[in-house]
Amino acid sequence: MEQVYLLLGSNLGDSKKYLSDAVQILENRVGKVLKLSSLYQTESWGKTNQPDFINQVISLETNLEPRKLLEEILSIENELGRKRVEKWGSRTIDIDILFFGNRIVEEEGLIIPHPLLHTRRFTLMPLCQLEPDLIHPVLGDSAINLLQKIDDNLEVKKLP
Repeated sequence: MEQVYLLLGSNLGDSKKYLSDAVQILENRVGKVLKLSSLYQTESWGKTNQPDFINQVISLETNLEPRKLLEEILSIENELGRKRVEKWGSRTIDIDILFFGNRIVEEEGLIIPHPLLHTRRFTLMPLCQLEPDLIHPVLGDSAINLLQKIDDNLEVKKLP
């Protein structure tokens, strides 16, 4: 069993329901959900002229290998209405693999740890809520230290 951290995000339709549905499907198909961060409202990143996102980090245990996990994630996104129209565009659901245990994976279409996680406040804030001392296996720094060093100034608010 590997402990995996995933970032979930949505900015179309009932975003909270899409996140909740994604968590339930992940638990049914991928593995036991261990922890859920709070929900965070985030200004859009990369393509800024779109609605704010609701984001959440979850941790779960899985027996799946990284490529199989990615295939399940893509299937879940499709099932929940994800349309890949433009890079960083609006979406019903987005699920990114942040960490897969301490593994470092560099394959066609799959890089773990997520190559941009240390540059994104909307990723690090919910991750730090769950595991502030988690060490990035490539950068060798904790999640909380990465958050303290970040240049990203987009507003990220924890929802009540």
